[in-house]
Amino acid sequence: MLACLIAASKLTDGFNGYLKLGLFLAVYLIIGWDVLFSAVRNIVRGQVFDENFLMTIATVGAMFTGEYPEGVAVMLFYQVGEWFQKYAVGKSRRSITELMDIRPDYANVVREGKTVTVSPEEVQPGEIISIAPGEKIPLDCVIVKGSTTVNCSALTGESLPRSAAEGDELISGSINLSGLIRAEVKCEFAQSTVSKILDMVENSASKKAKSEAFITRFARYYTPAVVISAVLLAVIAPLFFHGVWSEWIHRALIFLVVSCPCALVISVPLSFFGGIGGASRHGILVKGANYLEALSKVGTVVFDKTGTLTKGVFYVTAVHPEEISEKELLRLAAYAESYSKHPIAESIKREYGKDIDTDQIKAIDEISGMGIKAELQDVTVHVGNGKLMDSIHANWHECHQQGTVVHIAVNNEYMGHIVISDVVKDDSKDCITAIKALGVGKTVILTGDSKNVADAVAKELNIDEVYSQLMPGDKVEIVERLLTGKQKKSTLAFVGDGINDAPVITRADVGIAMGALGSDAAIESADIVLMDDKPSKLATAMRISQKTMGIVRQNIVFALAVKALVLILGAFGIANMWFAVFADVGVSVIAILNAMRAMKIKKQGTISKGEVPL
Repeated sequence: MLACLIAASKLTDGFNGYLKLGLFLAVYLIIGWDVLFSAVRNIVRGQVFDENFLMTIATVGAMFTGEYPEGVAVMLFYQVGEWFQKYAVGKSRRSITELMDIRPDYANVVREGKTVTVSPEEVQPGEIISIAPGEKIPLDCVIVKGSTTVNCSALTGESLPRSAAEGDELISGSINLSGLIRAEVKCEFAQSTVSKILDMVENSASKKAKSEAFITRFARYYTPAVVISAVLLAVIAPLFFHGVWSEWIHRALIFLVVSCPCALVISVPLSFFGGIGGASRHGILVKGANYLEALSKVGTVVFDKTGTLTKGVFYVTAVHPEEISEKELLRLAAYAESYSKHPIAESIKREYGKDIDTDQIKAIDEISGMGIKAELQDVTVHVGNGKLMDSIHANWHECHQQGTVVHIAVNNEYMGHIVISDVVKDDSKDCITAIKALGVGKTVILTGDSKNVADAVAKELNIDEVYSQLMPGDKVEIVERLLTGKQKKSTLAFVGDGINDAPVITRADVGIAMGALGSDAAIESADIVLMDDKPSKLATAMRISQKTMGIVRQNIVFALAVKALVLILGAFGIANMWFAVFADVGVSVIAILNAMRAMKIKKQGTISKGEVPL
């Protein structure tokens, strides 16, 4: 197109007016026919004031006043700007399309001994499906035969595969990597994880941020005002101040080109779109631009403890024997707890790690509220709390470590204790450090756990406030109190595991569900879903939101400043049509390229205080 313009300019230097007009008109129509058609079509539909109308009026007016090269140039560079816009939108959309590729195309169902390929929507709960290596897992299911490794990177953003065997649950949208397996379907496709995620992503663009909504309203009134101002500029000076018509019409056309709001109308939504797309590549699902904007203003972050900052799985963290070895103390406790399914009992048996010979167990008696009495072949073992030890007059003592303490006595003689704890996640401390560096002023823990355990976790992670021994209703009450006390310009985010925290997630300014892979409650109630259980994803999400909002502000200030300057210069006759082209298309291209940066964000690492890498 640019070659056409240059060739036409050189060829017409010696031509008469009609031939020159004909050549430039041909180039103009080749370049801008779609803009002209859109303008006419919208006028017929009653949608007069849009960017196509402004471009058409400005360029047609330039052609009528003999400014042929300028008229063609405006249309040419406008089309260049449109190409940049389409490229940027396409790149942003591809980031989200990569997530949309998790949708399975088919399911292999085992019916009457034969494998039949059907649509996932046709499979009913309870049916058995066969999944070969390399195939997508079409529905939420449980393995009934075989073992494999599963790639969940499209859902979580993490590339490391997960091992799965009989009895393990599989999430739709993941990819079976290694083994041929059969699995029982848990729910219909419409209720599956992949279906809910796809629905959430598809609807994310419908929820506009305040900045984006303002730009939309601004353009609705701004464009008619620009057209009226241009008309007044063209006629007032010639009618009342003896101005030259051609000169003031030319200035009005420059005014129209400069005033076109393309840079704002395109770049602001594109910035949010890019931010949402960039977040999805990290396994962070944002339900709308409004939540991305709100996340950038978070001043208080409230965490659930168990399953969010801690692993939610109990482990033996210490074994303190008195008269016997650690192995023997663990063996006695494991045998006493052999028939219990309590998480504490399971952690002791897991730590023991050997098969239990049930022939050595004569009898087991559960003592309500205190523990267990077990009759083994040659000894009587009591396992439980301090009250149990008091009841048998064992000479026990407290433990200096934080956690749940299980005391063991043999034939009423105290033999030591085992400490069971919920372990803090590896990157929880890095997460707290990072979000404070990103501007979070207050961090809070809400938990139903005991005070000493909650205080120990808070101290380890440098949390500002702790509320322990809470019921679900208490959490909502405390969040409401924190919402009342927070600064007006900041927002409050609640981060939970999405299973039993749905009421609190819904009540917060920004509800964030973490480790929500497969959690219906999380996907339904949260505004932002972190698909794996790493707290560091919160810091990554905040960095993406802050970077996106920074880009939005940069584009707004840059576009308005350049346009205001060129408008003033144009009104005084200093700026020509080439200035106008830069103020419109040039600014739009720069703003679009800047908006594309929202798609690129590195994974969260440890951030030192005061460092906010964007």
